[in-house]
Amino acid sequence: MANDLPTLVLGIETTCDETAAAVVERGGDGSGRILSNIVRSQIAEHAPFGGVVPEIAARAHVDLLDGIVAGAMKEAGIGFDRLAGVAAAAGPGLIGGVIVGLTTAKAIALVTGRPLIAVNHLEAHALTPRLTDALAFPYCLFLASGGHTQIVAVRGVGDYVRLGTTVDDAIGEAFDKVAKMLGLPYPGGPQVERAASRGDATRFRFPRPMLGRADANFSLSGLKTAVRNEASRMTPLQPRDIDDLCASFQAAVLESMADRLSVGLRLFAEQFGAPTALVAAGGVAANQALRAKLEDVAAEAGTPLVMPPPALCTDNGAMIAWAGAERLALGLVDALATPPRARWRLDEDAVTPPQFANTRASR
Repeated sequence: MANDLPTLVLGIETTCDETAAAVVERGGDGSGRILSNIVRSQIAEHAPFGGVVPEIAARAHVDLLDGIVAGAMKEAGIGFDRLAGVAAAAGPGLIGGVIVGLTTAKAIALVTGRPLIAVNHLEAHALTPRLTDALAFPYCLFLASGGHTQIVAVRGVGDYVRLGTTVDDAIGEAFDKVAKMLGLPYPGGPQVERAASRGDATRFRFPRPMLGRADANFSLSGLKTAVRNEASRMTPLQPRDIDDLCASFQAAVLESMADRLSVGLRLFAEQFGAPTALVAAGGVAANQALRAKLEDVAAEAGTPLVMPPPALCTDNGAMIAWAGAERLALGLVDALATPPRARWRLDEDAVTPPQFANTRASR
């Protein structure tokens, strides 16, 4: 049975290289308010390695999380006795980091006697626009992050239908790999975006993967290979070459994304009727060129576009706390024995198309 009383939930996020905690209030009318939201990035720790090192990330979470939780509670101005529940991202993600956050949440829940909510990190992204914009169901989610690229019909809390996914690299993954092959510093995605803003997007005509297909799936490995081949042919690269490669790569990604999203929106309308909005979430949604392209896609489809602030698109504790509050309001809580999960599909009942059975489409 739904709970109509205001609730305060602590949320903990440790699935990758951000250590985060937040306190969120969910009103009896379903409205949301962020009381605190502290995020500690580990970019400096991982930069020398050109990417996230799982062992370093897990150790950093151990060192940082207690202080960040204490800071979030202090900033919110409440004690643990005021909490209605404790939420933590239980996956998907780097298993060492997931264990740290989930174990901490279990300890707090056990000591305080408050219920535990084990949140799917992807569901937290999916529900964020209900915190920021009080968005009604159903809506179409474009989830783009370092490890995930999906188009999802969000029909209710815990009710998700995947309309499209990547069959190889995620968009964020492709940006990071292109940055690395071009010698750009970590984190690569923002570096590619910055270089692209200076470059000529028409200099190289890279492929537009999956363009025109009837399904809404993505593929980026061929595009990434095309960039590598062109860069190898031109070695040694000059700064202008790098800018132009990034601009041409990003233009190809944006055109492919727009085509795939247009198909996804059509599939959504055919199956569920008109969505209340097209929503963009995940770290890649902080890319300004991508955000501008999404405006074009939404306008062409006649659909409102909702994009949470960039700070709530990247990993944070507020999204975990909010997802926990949404689930708690419906009486959806978890046992202290709930395990951490490195892999956890948002749409558990989805069937992977046979032609993609051996790819990453099952992520």
